[in-house]
Amino acid sequence: MEILQPPSWPRPKGYSNGIKASGDMVFVAGQVGWNEREEFESDKLEDQVRQALQNILAILKECDAGAEHIVRMTWFVTHKQEYLDKQKEIGAVYREVMGQTYPVMSLIHISGLIEEGGKVEIEATAVV
Repeated sequence: MEILQPPSWPRPKGYSNGIKASGDMVFVAGQVGWNEREEFESDKLEDQVRQALQNILAILKECDAGAEHIVRMTWFVTHKQEYLDKQKEIGAVYREVMGQTYPVMSLIHISGLIEEGGKVEIEATAVV
C-alpha cells in the first residue's frame, strides 16, 4: 500500500488523501454502532463509533484481514454538531480500535439512519 500525498499539500489529520494498493478487494457494508444482537448499548456517539469499527474488523477477520488492510471508509453521521463537538473522543476511540491506520475517508452528514437510535454508519473497503 502506498500513501499518495501531493508534496505541496498539508498532511491531512486522521485520514489520507489517496492510497495505491493491489490485491483482493473486500467490501464491508455500512456498519452501525450496535452489537452482534443488533442492540445499541449506548447512545453516545463515540461508543457507537467504537462498536461500528469493531464490527468492521470482525467482518474483515473472516478473510484474515485487519485494520491495516482498509484503504477507504465512508462515515455517515446523523448529528454534525455532535460529531464536531466529540472529535477528540472519536479520535481517541479510532486510534484505540484502528491503531495508526489512516485510509482515505469521507464523512457525510445525513438526516437519519434506518436503525432507530443509530448515530453513525461506517462502510469500508479493504485490499488484502
